[in-house]
Amino acid sequence: MADAKTDDLSAQQAAIIPIAAFTANGNSDQLKKALSGGLQAGLTINEIKEVLIQMYAYCGFPRALTALSTFMNLLDERKAQGIEDKQGDAPKKLAAGADRLAIGGKIQTGLVGRPVTGKLYEFCPDIGVFLKEHLFCDIFARNLLTDKEREIATIAALAALPAPEQLESHYKVCLNIGITAAQLRDFVNILAERVGKNQAALAADILAKALKSTK
Repeated sequence: MADAKTDDLSAQQAAIIPIAAFTANGNSDQLKKALSGGLQAGLTINEIKEVLIQMYAYCGFPRALTALSTFMNLLDERKAQGIEDKQGDAPKKLAAGADRLAIGGKIQTGLVGRPVTGKLYEFCPDIGVFLKEHLFCDIFARNLLTDKEREIATIAALAALPAPEQLESHYKVCLNIGITAAQLRDFVNILAERVGKNQAALAADILAKALKSTK
């Protein structure tokens, strides 16, 4: 998918928001509508699968597996109706013997803009290893979604859970990788329109805080 060139998110990027949010909060009825909307917006089957795979890192296997089941059933219904959805490219496979810790550390540093350290990772070093090896290597290194698209999915899930502290951190990641403040405000508007007023209000408050702290 091409990156947005305006102050608004692209149709595909916008479609990721309710998919991620309803996966995170477990609303399968609304998720089904969001998945259908994603296909209509031009997301491929494999791109949507990738969003749902990534979601387990933020909201757990139960929600991600339920979302994948909802998507599978939707595709069966559409196929029975004669609708042929585009499968899309397959994900890139990690080379055998790859240094997952090094790869993940490089990706994490690029997203955040600096090496990630702090008391939390001193308190529990293993979580830092798992983040690098699994989230940032095994998941983020796959090629079906751009970093921007993955972060849009992430902030949507964090707003829906909710997880305010992590949402603020990921807003800063969004800004670091080139998502503009205007596009993040568009993200909040899309949350309000397609997900819910409460989620959008939280997202707006945290965004204001994140923008203030990055000035």
